[in-house]
Amino acid sequence: MNSQEYIEVSMKISPFSEENAEILMAELDELPFESFTTEEPYLKGYVPKENYNAQMLKLVLSGLDLGFYTDFTATLIPPCNWNALWEEQFTPIVVDGKCTIKATFHKGLRRTRFNITIDPKMAFGTGHHQTTYMMCRALLENEERIRGKVVMDMGCGTAILAILAAKMGAAHTYGIDIDAVAAVSAFDNARLNKVSRHVETYCGDASLLQMGKYDVLLANINRNILLEDIPTYARSLKKGGLLIVSGFYTEDLPMISGVASVAGLTFLKSDSSDNWCCAQFRQGD
Repeated sequence: MNSQEYIEVSMKISPFSEENAEILMAELDELPFESFTTEEPYLKGYVPKENYNAQMLKLVLSGLDLGFYTDFTATLIPPCNWNALWEEQFTPIVVDGKCTIKATFHKGLRRTRFNITIDPKMAFGTGHHQTTYMMCRALLENEERIRGKVVMDMGCGTAILAILAAKMGAAHTYGIDIDAVAAVSAFDNARLNKVSRHVETYCGDASLLQMGKYDVLLANINRNILLEDIPTYARSLKKGGLLIVSGFYTEDLPMISGVASVAGLTFLKSDSSDNWCCAQFRQGD
């Protein structure tokens, strides 16, 4: 059992929307939150008790020009509740009967062609199941583009996508996350899934992409970061390379596609689930 004590910070968003919650989450990246959940009208962040600084959080929130209002309350979570919380929220995902994503505490599940075990620890769950599912499905349908290729997973989190690419036969897979804890967690999960020889993880942002060129680039992040970073993604892809993005709503697809087109990317197809969208683009004509 994890003996660490955590603070739950409930940030009330008015007006509430999933998009506003995503925006606020992105703005809080540099604070020591280890995970977030959304429960309308709140974005809830979890931070180790010793790292919680109410004055700093208040200062950061007051300095944001978000177009919506937010205030917060903080509650101490007894350590005995945390594992139960993640076990309740982290349900297994089975993608098209071909890929199973489960936590270390899930037992007795039927095995599929690709089986990924994630240790969410205290810090990370699976994110939005819809976007994770669609990104995995997009990978599975591009198996020929993955096998023997170099793959980059931007905003890798627990490294589900990087691990799946490695299991699908990618020659090498990289993961980058702006959160140092996520980068370490990603490598730990790669080792847990016996693909650590093929997966490298780094802490940083899209500027790290300049260290190489990639056949496939994956980014399951959020709309604002995608709009800012797609030109960098495009420059980092090899000729004919594949970009798969998610983390935005279906109504945002024209905006995403427009930025991608200006960056020299050709739209291939899109997928949607519960208004979340996943899109695929190719570098060059």
